[in-house]
Amino acid sequence: MAKDLRMGILLDFYGGLLTDKQLLALNSYYNEDLSLAEIAEDMGISRQGVMAFLRQGEKHLLAFEEKLGLAAKFGEINAGLDKMRGIIKTMPQDKRCEELLLLIETVSGII
Repeated sequence: MAKDLRMGILLDFYGGLLTDKQLLALNSYYNEDLSLAEIAEDMGISRQGVMAFLRQGEKHLLAFEEKLGLAAKFGEINAGLDKMRGIIKTMPQDKRCEELLLLIETVSGII
C-alpha cells in the first residue's frame, strides 16, 4: 500500500470527524509511519482489520474534502499570501509598504 501524503494533510483537517479507531489507524500509518503489523499489534486486531480501518477512514477523508474543500482552500490562501509576500519583497525599498508586509505576516499567522 503506497502512502498518499495528502492523507496526512486531510487527517489534520478532518481527523476529528472519524471514529476513534479510524483516527488511530490513520494517524499511526501516516503520521507515525508505523507498519500495518505494528498498528495491528497496537490495536489488538489483524492486519486486515487495520486495512479496513485505513480504507474506510481514507474514504471518509476524501468525501469530507470533496464536500468542504478546506484543505484546498487553505493551500490557495497560502499560495496567494506567498505571492503577495514575494511581490512586496521585490519592490524597491522606497516604494515598499512595510505595513502591508506586516499585515500579510499577521494573516499568515492566523491561518
